[in-house]
Amino acid sequence: MKHNLNTSSFITSGIAASLIVLGAAASSNAIAADKQVEAADLVEIFQKLGGNHPGFRKAHAKGLCATGTFVPSPNEYFKDAALTSSGSLPVSMRFSIGGANPNSSENTPGVRGLGMQIKLPSGGVHTFTGNNTPVFAGKDPETFFGFLSTLLPDESGKPDMAKMMAFIQANPSVQASAMWNQKAKTPASFANTAYFGLHTFYFDSSSGQKTKFRWDIQPDLGVKTLEKDEAAKMPTAFLDDAFAKQLKDETVSFTIMASIGEAEDSEIDPSQQWPSERPQVALGKVTISTIGSDACKNTNYDPNRMSPGFTPSADPILRMRSPAYAISFGKRLSNQ
Repeated sequence: MKHNLNTSSFITSGIAASLIVLGAAASSNAIAADKQVEAADLVEIFQKLGGNHPGFRKAHAKGLCATGTFVPSPNEYFKDAALTSSGSLPVSMRFSIGGANPNSSENTPGVRGLGMQIKLPSGGVHTFTGNNTPVFAGKDPETFFGFLSTLLPDESGKPDMAKMMAFIQANPSVQASAMWNQKAKTPASFANTAYFGLHTFYFDSSSGQKTKFRWDIQPDLGVKTLEKDEAAKMPTAFLDDAFAKQLKDETVSFTIMASIGEAEDSEIDPSQQWPSERPQVALGKVTISTIGSDACKNTNYDPNRMSPGFTPSADPILRMRSPAYAISFGKRLSNQ
């Protein structure tokens, strides 16, 4: 791995507090290999990295609520799922900026997120939570926490970049995310950004067929980013206005895609991408109807909340999300 990564991009892009709401009583040293990271260990490090902002999410603090409608797309893999056989369904969404600062700049490269809940006639929900990053920064909570620990300031008040680089070199599962951050550009709009679920899920059909899949959400208006000089001319907050203009002038929609996995594709490591040639099918299309308001402010977009027939994999990052989201949600509601 080359040494020419733009290390400052890790801090300014929001990677330190955007991929998952996990927390820990952190030290500035990389985590020891035998230290097990728990959800109760993990929201605090985001607060240390991003600052204390009571009443806001500990990651993806800055966001935009939206509503829409999900229209399913019939296909052979998910044809008898309640999600894809119940007709048009209402959707609650939250688009967001990576990081714990609710005043984060929007004209810098880095993480953008999407939380989505589709409400079923039964009253249940199916949740999709993803980022524009196609890989996760670590194969498990311990590796991810170890990486975040290298971003904490040392005695000089700044992160030790040599220490961070040494950790990346010693941990191959962090390297793909590091390279993505090096090349990332500023998204032109939430409506022109693709979002990746990263984790593996399963669907068990009534006929006994078990489908292994990963999902991604593709913007029907296409992916668009800004070059460095274009982004520098933009206001520090422009994404809400850009989205509002698009919604007024054209149809803003996204297609939820499922990549169908094979036996050799990793089920538990979100730092590994599946081969691009895997079959893809559409689960359905989400069309945005409104943006703004605080309707999604207190929604907990836990990706382990799914509709009947769907189950999570044993991915340790995915399993950690539920208790960690719950801790963050409780802190937010109690204005901590």
